[in-house]
Amino acid sequence: MEKVKVLVTDDDRDIVRAIAKLLELEGFDTVKAYNGLEALDALNTYSDIKLVIIDIMMPQLDGLSAIMKIREKRNIPVLVLSAKSEDSDKVLGLSIGADDYITKPYSPAELTARVKAMLRRYTMLGSETADKTEVITVGGLSYNKKEKTLTVDGEPVRLTAKELSIMELFMSNPGQIFSAEQIYSKVWNSQAYAVENTVMVHIRHLREKIEIDPREPKYIKVVWGIGYKLEKNH
Repeated sequence: MEKVKVLVTDDDRDIVRAIAKLLELEGFDTVKAYNGLEALDALNTYSDIKLVIIDIMMPQLDGLSAIMKIREKRNIPVLVLSAKSEDSDKVLGLSIGADDYITKPYSPAELTARVKAMLRRYTMLGSETADKTEVITVGGLSYNKKEKTLTVDGEPVRLTAKELSIMELFMSNPGQIFSAEQIYSKVWNSQAYAVENTVMVHIRHLREKIEIDPREPKYIKVVWGIGYKLEKNH
């Protein structure tokens, strides 16, 4: 069985070496990069990279700028690795396209668990339900579970891996209300704790991509004090 390839990017070579060794012991194949430019080059060279782990503070091209470039072409999972622990930095990383965030010093067990959860959610999107219908349609939204693509009124929309997962959750359960904690636990595959900001950022960016007027959303509605739902009647 072919190994899953993960790109590890950090300007600290010891960190890259340690993470690569950790992942390789878990059965992954790794590609190493030491700044944002090298990360982009690696993604162009290796089309089979399935996940990116990237630091924020790097020379030549920082992690945030690299993520924005990655998102122009790819929707693969991106895990931000940084010494910055402030909520504002986490939200910034998520808002420009990262799927998850882990701070240094990290637990090796937590890092590998996050990587496996992100890959599982990305590669097995849609396989958890008994319904084998590959295309779900709600109003003007159409989601292809096999191809992991979303169209709005026939126009393709580029989404991140987490955004795709949230949309599949909503479109598989139109009209059902999900709390921020439920969305996080289902999409991130990890325990939800103080996750409102993280979920809110992803919902906001989904609205910006699928709604005609994000301030007056037609599809993704807030149910005040409870959570979010996808409106099923349009």
